[in-house]
Amino acid sequence: MNKKAAIILFTAFFLLTLAPVVLAADEAAEALPGNAGALIALGAGLCLGIAALGGSIGQGIAIKGALDGIARNPGASGKIMTPMIIGLAMIESLVIYSLVVALLLVFKI
Repeated sequence: MNKKAAIILFTAFFLLTLAPVVLAADEAAEALPGNAGALIALGAGLCLGIAALGGSIGQGIAIKGALDGIARNPGASGKIMTPMIIGLAMIESLVIYSLVVALLLVFKI
């Protein structure tokens, strides 16, 4: 990967991570005194961004392992695909739990 692509990906990651913080900061700041609302919005945005990053890395590693296994033994593809799909669903559920926590933080329930 060249330097220009790395900078673009790095910038896109931070823009996508901080976008929910910017959008939720005004509403959260009105409800709580001082900087508490902004800090809650920042925490919610970082919670979701980090969880999505970790989930995508985990899914990539899981898919890489499954495809390596299928490439070595194509006859075992049926036995590999089912546990891989279940594992991907478990990884994605952790990201969804993070979304729920972020929404609870923003709406202060």
